[in-house]
Parts: sequence; C-alpha cells; structure tokens
Amino acid sequence: MLPTFSLRAATDADARWIAELRADVLRDDLVRLGRYDPVRVRQRFLDGFEAGQTQVILVDGVEAGSLALRPTSDCQWIEHFYIDRCFQGRGLGGSVLAHVMTRHSDARAFRLNVLAGSPAQRLYLRHGFTIESEDPIDVYMVAPGRPA
Repeated sequence: MLPTFSLRAATDADARWIAELRADVLRDDLVRLGRYDPVRVRQRFLDGFEAGQTQVILVDGVEAGSLALRPTSDCQWIEHFYIDRCFQGRGLGGSVLAHVMTRHSDARAFRLNVLAGSPAQRLYLRHGFTIESEDPIDVYMVAPGRPA
C-alpha cells in the first residue's frame, strides 16, 4: 500500500533540517563520486533555498522530505527532491513525483538533474523522464509537459 502524504509550504525555518536531509540522502553518491564535502553539501542548499518554491512532504504529520519546483519561461525545474531514508523504498517518492507533475503540468517540460549512478534515476525514468545530457557527475533529465 502506498503511503499517504500531504504537502505543506516550506518556511525559512525549514532550511536547516532540509540541508541536513540533503547531506544524509546525497552522502553515499557524493562519496562514490569523490565529491562529498560535509560543509559544501549543506551550504550549496542553504545558498539557493527559496521557501516559496519548496514543499515539505509529510507522512502522518512527520516531515519525510522536500521538493522544490522552480518555474522558468520554458520549463519547470524539479529540485531538492529528498526523501528521508526511513521513508524510502515504500513508493513515497513516486507518489509525490506523480502528484506534483500532474498538478503542475502545462506545456512546459519538467527538468531535473540527478547524480550519476544514483538509484533515483530509475524513479525518474519510470515517470517519463529521459536523459538529455550527462557528465561524470550529473545526469540531466527531461519529461514533457502536457498542453492545456
């Protein structure tokens, strides 16, 4: 059974714990890629955090993750999509991604990047993303929007 979730708007007060979540969730992939820096992984998030574009994922009232949607004129960037390890492997990420893509779909494509070799890439492929480009660190993916 898929977990029931809700989303709430992030506030500036959420930045620190989401930065910690990011550091935890990305650690294994960043270590594997030789790119883990415990200060930088948090600071990069804090430097770019926009509460107004970020949603907190809740499961039974517990903060389980985050997702930001940054619209541009030609696409919508899915960013800072992190699921706490204790909620991973239950279909939560797929449910949240499907919900956000359906709710915010328009003619613009969805774009994101994922660390090379990350298991999260399989999730994105299942939801219609294709690889647009890649380098040794990042894989850039795109999924079509849906015309109104």
